[in-house]
Amino acid sequence: MEVVRAFLLSCYRRQSFNLKWRNRQYMEGIITPLTSGLGDMEANPWIRADAGPPPAMMSPSQGTVAPQHHESPETGSPATPLMPTPSEKLAHAGRVVRTVILAKVPQMVRDRKYHLRTYRRCMVGSEMVDWLMDQSALVHTRMQAVGMWQALLEEGVISHVCQEHQFKDKYLFYRFRDDDTGMGSMPSTGEKKECEEELQDTLVMLSQIGPDAMMRMILRKLPHERSVDELEIIYEELLHIKALTHLSNTVKRELASVLKFESHARAGTILFNQGDEGTSWYIILKGSVNVVIYGKGVVCTLHEGDDFGKLALVNDAPRAASIVLREDNCQFLRVDKDDFNRILRDVEANTVRLKEHGQDVLVLEKIPANNHIDSDEHTHFRYSVMAGTPEKMLEHLLETRVDSRWNDEPTVNADTFMEDFLLTHSVFMPCNQLCPALMAYYHAEVRTGPDQELVDYALANKKRVLHMVQQWSRIVGDAFIESKTIKAFLEELCLAVSEDCQTWPELKEDLAALEKLMSSIPEPDGDLPVFLSLTPSSILVPTIGWRDNSNGDAKPVSTLRKVRSRASISGTLRRLPKELSEEKQTRRRRIKPSDENIFKVYFADHTYSTLRLAISASAEETVQSTAEKLCLGEDLVLCEVKSTGERVVLKESDVSVTTGLSLNGRLFIAPREHLDSLTPLPEQEGPKQSTCATIELMSSREMAYQMTLYDWELFNCVHENELIYHIFGRHKFGKITSNLDLLLRRFNEVQFWVVTEMCLTPQVGKRVQLLRKFIKIAAYCKEYQNLNAFFAIIMGLGNIAVSRLSQTWERLPNKFKRMFAEFESFMDPSRNHRVYRLAMSKLQPPIIPFIPLLMKDMTFTHEGNKTYYDGLVNFEKMHMISSTIRTIRHCGSEPFNFDPPPVVKNIQEVRNYVRSLNVIDNQRTLTQLSHKLEPRRS
Repeated sequence: MEVVRAFLLSCYRRQSFNLKWRNRQYMEGIITPLTSGLGDMEANPWIRADAGPPPAMMSPSQGTVAPQHHESPETGSPATPLMPTPSEKLAHAGRVVRTVILAKVPQMVRDRKYHLRTYRRCMVGSEMVDWLMDQSALVHTRMQAVGMWQALLEEGVISHVCQEHQFKDKYLFYRFRDDDTGMGSMPSTGEKKECEEELQDTLVMLSQIGPDAMMRMILRKLPHERSVDELEIIYEELLHIKALTHLSNTVKRELASVLKFESHARAGTILFNQGDEGTSWYIILKGSVNVVIYGKGVVCTLHEGDDFGKLALVNDAPRAASIVLREDNCQFLRVDKDDFNRILRDVEANTVRLKEHGQDVLVLEKIPANNHIDSDEHTHFRYSVMAGTPEKMLEHLLETRVDSRWNDEPTVNADTFMEDFLLTHSVFMPCNQLCPALMAYYHAEVRTGPDQELVDYALANKKRVLHMVQQWSRIVGDAFIESKTIKAFLEELCLAVSEDCQTWPELKEDLAALEKLMSSIPEPDGDLPVFLSLTPSSILVPTIGWRDNSNGDAKPVSTLRKVRSRASISGTLRRLPKELSEEKQTRRRRIKPSDENIFKVYFADHTYSTLRLAISASAEETVQSTAEKLCLGEDLVLCEVKSTGERVVLKESDVSVTTGLSLNGRLFIAPREHLDSLTPLPEQEGPKQSTCATIELMSSREMAYQMTLYDWELFNCVHENELIYHIFGRHKFGKITSNLDLLLRRFNEVQFWVVTEMCLTPQVGKRVQLLRKFIKIAAYCKEYQNLNAFFAIIMGLGNIAVSRLSQTWERLPNKFKRMFAEFESFMDPSRNHRVYRLAMSKLQPPIIPFIPLLMKDMTFTHEGNKTYYDGLVNFEKMHMISSTIRTIRHCGSEPFNFDPPPVVKNIQEVRNYVRSLNVIDNQRTLTQLSHKLEPRRS
């Protein structure tokens, strides 16, 4: 009997303990930590974050200790809120949405029955998505609407009735926080009217934060619960995180499947302490942290995109510093130690290193060649080049990529090695090295072996070189046929193939293709080649120069000469847009290094000398030419003087200096010791009067159309190599970037044009009309997919000199306020312009992309990744640069074929106006004008 009683008592105690163990909140109060050190938190996960600082370890900041990640409430289910109470902004947004729903569609919020159970005052997820899409043109997809509702759910404004699901576009029940707590009431008539007026602004705000909420929702899921589409969303996010730029795309895809989300609400929380065991690698998604070392205090601050904690994992060593949250609501991506080590092992296992004389010459990565990694089908692999010497990469390219069929079927991991190599070879193997290497490979022979094998080997080498030359011409386009080095190489190659045709008749077909390619190379006079037989048209090809307009400004001018031309097979000469029937179709020609450039060089007393030099002339040549012409002394420097008075001394190696000037910048020459005496010209200040009256007489659509035509011409003149020269430094290549300079200049010109016209219009009524006009022009530019001009106009309206004109904005009709708010949400820079990038991915060419952002992407790639590692070319960097170049190519892959607007009388006037904008580019001057228009309110 005693045994039975003891057994029952034991069962009761075990049951009681299990009940207590499941009640975490109760257990936290009765389990006492074994030690107070932060390092023991992994052994004891129930130490509370707010239990007070450990006596010794907390001295650097006396902050609270973050709970360990594997039991952290912040990393729980995406159905649970990230914070105990909603922020004021989201709480207000929820109140607006709830009020409008109750006012317009009260039947959405009602009691519902499911499986014999009644759920009070709730809504259905799919109906909520339907309603949101009906309210605003901002909501383009159901996925976007889901993200907006999830933004409310993760702050607790709405919740699933059983707290079991994140927001889903399904037959699931959700209710507002007020209804869930029983505090909800029917809104009054005044509240309904007020909230209806605020709804559009609220939806704009939710559309801006929705993508981030979706990302957090995905990251808060357990890794095995993420769908393929969700993994792709995470991967796309990782492409733009600064800390990961040096990693291969394969590693980023691996990280997408293991990353976890972690957030902490309070500044001062210690994430981990110096001396702790390293358990995770962190990447800052939002917020900032201080790095604290005992005895030194805060040694640095890390911000969004930075990472920390990796060194302890790589070296299996204790933490070298403490990490303290610098602000509230910090969010992190976290990779745990086991996942980190597994990825490292996988990378090393899939890395193949080819050595010569004990040194690495080629590093390859084994990656799947199809999309069936997780299926039962057989997975094929291929080897992607990660790094190598230029010569070894060329050899690998010729032997494995020429005539290969890997690109026949598009896959996620489609091989682009040949295209990437040919687009970026100027960085690591310029033409004067690549061409001799190809000739050497063409003549390569094997000295030993059967005779037939020797013959076959030599023939295969020759054919590979010939086929690669054809591919090179197709991929690179005009830069191929305009290069003198390549022309000399082709002549030598053509002669060699002609001689070899006697021994190998199989080369005759390749010789014919090579001769056809040679015939397309222009003569030294620079005329464009004739390729395919389209209907010949008479076009005007400009020789770019400079002239002075009425106020003395240097402006680009075209001296036109008539030539005959046809469209090229490479697509460089694309079909021109539909112009007016009475006008001849004209086309801007790409600026070439040999084009003559007529420009002025000023002196300290504002006199000037006119020079005539090639576009490719360097700053040193410009100084020498000026000195010889005017018999000047030595130690002269070329300097740009901006309208602000800023002086920028040009390097001697700088080329195409005239096209690289700022909007109202001028070239000055002076002895180095007299630079301080240089002052801006009076005309550099810009216009004194607004052209508002002229703009009012012009059709908004016609202005947008003519702007787009001009921008399309500028965009089509830019060759991809110019982006590389610009990012890596054109002085290193001795190459011009004039066409890109003019396109970037155009963006700044349109942006300051908007600000100039607004600040030079004295009457508030006229300013309101002008503001409406600019918003309408921006809308039409967006319709024509001229995103470069669209961004320039909206950024101009967002300039502080315009945005502070409160009296003007207050009188703007609500319709235009909503349009502008929508445009601003499209420009939202968060998550590396994620909204813009998602919209861009859905557009079809022709597109004029946001050029400054593309340049930022390439700069980000260049500065975040070394070009060489241990003497090897970092070809992962070349892959990323080529990816941006492909984006630009895709945008211009179709002709501009938008229908022109209805014919108006002043088309030529509109055309001339949008191509010669006069602006003030001095921000201080613009701000002063703005304060004169609307003085600061007391």
